[in-house]
Amino acid sequence: MIKKIFFQSIFFNFFFLKEVFAAESGGMPQLNPEFWVSQIFWLTLTFGILYVVLSKLILPKISVNLELRKSQIQENIEAAESQRENSESKLKEYDEIISKSKLEAKNIFKEAREKALKTINSKRETLDKQIDEEIKKAEQEISILKKGAPEKINKIAIETSSELVKKLIGTDVNNSSLSAIVDDLSKKNRNKYYDN
Repeated sequence: MIKKIFFQSIFFNFFFLKEVFAAESGGMPQLNPEFWVSQIFWLTLTFGILYVVLSKLILPKISVNLELRKSQIQENIEAAESQRENSESKLKEYDEIISKSKLEAKNIFKEAREKALKTINSKRETLDKQIDEEIKKAEQEISILKKGAPEKINKIAIETSSELVKKLIGTDVNNSSLSAIVDDLSKKNRNKYYDN
């Protein structure tokens, strides 16, 4: 209130004093108090028109633009928030899918490993059986050969001895006497070679 009274008193002092700032022989006319009334009129008229133009035309457009921007920014923020929530949910789904896939792959690998081990074990068992059968057959053949070997050896020994004696002496020797000698020697050495 005091400021208002102070400014009014200053204004009226300048208004009523004619020679306050004016020079007597022409100076600045805007400082001459006799022109102040017209200056105040045009100042009021100019700023009034400027106020009306700004308040009725320009400021509403600016405020509409500001509101539009504000609403658009708010919509963008809401859209970004919904996109963020959507991406987080998709990321969680992706993580769940990856963990399920890893678990399934682990189970498939485990099943394949178990199946391969079963197959290997079954093949090993069949191979072991086949090897055992082959070993038994070989042992049987060896035992048959072992049983028949002394007779064949004796026969070969008799034939070889008769041939040697025939070449040494030049005459045929009785096979029965050679056979008796070979049988006697083979009986003595049989335990040595065939009873392992």
